[in-house]
Amino acid sequence: MALINILAIGAGSLVVAAGLTFLAPRNVHVERSAVLDATPAQILALAASNEGYQQFNPYKATDPDLKIAFFGPSSGVGSGFSFEGKEGKGTQTVAQISESSVTYAIDLGPMGTPTQRLHVEPTDSGTRVTWSMDADMGLNPIARVIGLFMDGMMGKTFDTGLERLSNAAA
Repeated sequence: MALINILAIGAGSLVVAAGLTFLAPRNVHVERSAVLDATPAQILALAASNEGYQQFNPYKATDPDLKIAFFGPSSGVGSGFSFEGKEGKGTQTVAQISESSVTYAIDLGPMGTPTQRLHVEPTDSGTRVTWSMDADMGLNPIARVIGLFMDGMMGKTFDTGLERLSNAAA
């Protein structure tokens, strides 16, 4: 009888723990901003170009062996690159360009399809650049738990990218 009670309590605990993961947010938003000493046009030109993006690609700072292969036009909507490195593999494609932003469609295969955006806004001391990411973690309980830590993980990456963008745009 004691073994049955222990198994029932264990099973019940697992059901409750799995159910609690659905309380974690399905949608995740991460963003970082910095004021850069460059014009919005300079920043958008780099952000919309395959070769320009590689000048500030934050993953190149942490993975010197990162493999990049360009596809599509060299710049503008449809330009993009595939990547493979120690932090994963996938593709990044320029999905939309406006007067104030470049939006990227990211495809990480089974890890998801987040959207990233670089938004520019002129200020008195340069250009405020906001790098953001939106991801739908779906109904996967493990993905939702990972989503709780996404700000800490991606925030550092965006900070690195903004620092590298500042250097590339100078």
